[in-house]
Amino acid sequence: MLVESRRIRDRYRLLEPIGGGAMGTVWRAQDEMLGRTVAIKELLLPHDHDEHRTEEAKNRAMREARIAARLQHSHAITVFAVLEEEDRPWLIMEYLPSKSFAVLIQDEPVAVDDAIRIGAQISSALAGAHRAGIVHRDVKPANILVSDDGTAKITDFGISRAIGDVKLTATGEIAGTPAYLAPEVARGEDADFAADVFSLGATLYAAVEGQPPYGTADNPIALLYKASSGEIEPPAKAERLTPLLERMLATDPADRPSMDEVERELRALLTDAEPGESVLAETLPETEATPVAAVPTVPATVAVPPPGEVAAVSPGARKGMIAVGAGAALLCVAVVVAILLVVRQNPPQDNAAPPAASQPESSASVTPPSSASPSPAPTSAPTTTPPPTSTPVSPVSSTKTADQALRDYYALLPGNPAEAWKLLTANFKATRHQTYESYRSFWSRYKSVQATSVKEVGPSKVTATVLYDGGKAENDTFTMVQVNGVWMIDVQS
Repeated sequence: MLVESRRIRDRYRLLEPIGGGAMGTVWRAQDEMLGRTVAIKELLLPHDHDEHRTEEAKNRAMREARIAARLQHSHAITVFAVLEEEDRPWLIMEYLPSKSFAVLIQDEPVAVDDAIRIGAQISSALAGAHRAGIVHRDVKPANILVSDDGTAKITDFGISRAIGDVKLTATGEIAGTPAYLAPEVARGEDADFAADVFSLGATLYAAVEGQPPYGTADNPIALLYKASSGEIEPPAKAERLTPLLERMLATDPADRPSMDEVERELRALLTDAEPGESVLAETLPETEATPVAAVPTVPATVAVPPPGEVAAVSPGARKGMIAVGAGAALLCVAVVVAILLVVRQNPPQDNAAPPAASQPESSASVTPPSSASPSPAPTSAPTTTPPPTSTPVSPVSSTKTADQALRDYYALLPGNPAEAWKLLTANFKATRHQTYESYRSFWSRYKSVQATSVKEVGPSKVTATVLYDGGKAENDTFTMVQVNGVWMIDVQS
């Protein structure tokens, strides 16, 4: 049968195979009902002449796929649907033009900063999954996709383990690789949240060290033995990432940090990073991308947060400025006069937003960046990137409760993103490194948004169900903080 004529459920037209392996074939396909490109994974089941085991694997794969479909996160490949066709499961998923992280690190290690960027994104998705009670069970470089703009997304939640992609077979052969397995999983125990932490640590270790923590071996049984005992080679090239890696790779699951802690520490390391040339510069250009803005978790692309770029004057430039002498002094006077004129025309407001709060992003949500919006805020969205600091915040009474403030935030959207943007903390923006323009662009896609069932569930914690265009609903938890008496959104999960 020609690929061009092959359809699944008379809706999805298979265009071309774009990947494959022991689990099956991944196709680029066209959803002809919605007119969008999707990725479809055709799962291959183990055919070992045991009909009962094959049926069990199929049911398990279908169940795991349905669980994966519950998770919607900006750094996880969204599962749109799972269906059975030709007596096997098919996963209809978000399509992300990308390369697997395994391909990107196969020739040489990556820079520590690049590993931290990837890790920060993937840990945020896994932390969101863990809060939803979902264990990935097979975190490894091959299950991380990296797009040209640096977006990293994890895929295959629970699927590979469901169909036995990594196991010791009855004949003593190993299907898959134990290189990233937590010791307890290699010993035959069920994978849990701590196992995901270990596997992410092993993935980041391989990225910076050039090989997995158990080393490499031609004999997979020997590798499985090393994995089961937790024997790892201490990291030698991980630099400032070393302390966190060692904790993530602890043999005892109880000694490992939670995925929330991992994300928090990686975000902190990312903030501390110095600007510099990336080893993955051609693959991970530090450009802006369309956000998964303000709460909805749609299959949009979120850029890898780059290190903060600070304008600086080189020593040579400083010497040149000194040499200019009086001319430079006159220029400075002119600049000061210009600034004073601007300040007189735009007096600062008392409730300007501070630089940052401390909590990191933990799931797909409002995804505006580190730059702030212009002041005073116009009724229509501005077209230039707002300045990064001292954001004038809309006058909001300090007597409001956190839940009232959240309702007021959504009441501004989608019609007045400029004012809504001001109610997001600098920390919220910085963790996503996106611009006001991308935030405004996101909200321009919607005609209406409504926050319902808004409820304060703890100190500065608010839950809400958010409806987009009266249809798509999303349940979220918000951490609210007061900045100069104004409630602002700091974290959304």
